[in-house]
Amino acid sequence: MTDCRCRRLCLDSLHTDLYGITDESLSGGRSNVDVVREMIAAGLRVIQYREKFKSAREKYEECLAIRDVTRRAGVTFIVNDNLDIAVLCKADGVHLGQSDLPYAVAREFVGPEMIIGVSTQSPSEAAEAVAQGADYIGVGPIFFTATKKDIGTPVGLSFMKYVSETYPDLPHVAIGGIKEVNLREVVASGARCCCLISDLLQSPNLVEKVKTLRQIIMEEQEKSGR
Repeated sequence: MTDCRCRRLCLDSLHTDLYGITDESLSGGRSNVDVVREMIAAGLRVIQYREKFKSAREKYEECLAIRDVTRRAGVTFIVNDNLDIAVLCKADGVHLGQSDLPYAVAREFVGPEMIIGVSTQSPSEAAEAVAQGADYIGVGPIFFTATKKDIGTPVGLSFMKYVSETYPDLPHVAIGGIKEVNLREVVASGARCCCLISDLLQSPNLVEKVKTLRQIIMEEQEKSGR
C-alpha cells in the first residue's frame, strides 16, 4: 500500500490505552464521521470502522471520508472485515474475525504494509493468530455484550490475564461489554488497551468521557507497576 502511512508508526500506535470503534446505531444520531472527529479530539490514536448492516457503497463512502479525517490527524484507521474497502480507501489496517477470510489470504490480498488484527476467544485462537503473524489481537468478549449479534460466549477476565502473561509484547485490545463500571477489573487483569463501544458512543461528552476512562486506566496500571 504505497499510500499507507509508515507501517512502523501504525504499529507503534497500537501500544495505546483506548481503541475506538464506530457504530452509528449507538451514536445518538451523530454520523460516523462526526464521531470519529470527536474521538480524534479526545486523543484516540486508533479507530476502527465497523458497520455490519450498511451497503457496500455506504461503507465505502464513509470510509473514504474517515480515511481523509484520520490521515490529516495522524490517526491509525482500521476497517473491520471488508478487505476490499480497506484497500480501496487506503486504510492503515483491517481487522478479521474468526469467521472471516484466513489471515494468510488476507495478507496476500492487502499486501505487506497493512496492519492485520485478529479476534480471539481462546488460547488456541490466540496462538494461531500469533503464529500466523497478526500485528495485534482482539481479546474477548470479556463480558456479555449486545452490540454485536454473533459475539459468542464471554471469555471472562481469565483469558485476558492469560494473553497479557503469555504474549506480553503483543499489542491487544480487550473488548466486549467493557464499561466504566468494570474497566478497573479489566485493566487489573492485564489489559493495556481497551475498547468501550456503547459506553463511549452513548456518552454526551466523548472528550470528557475519555479523560475519565484514561484516569481509571492510569490508576490501575500504577497499582500493578505497569
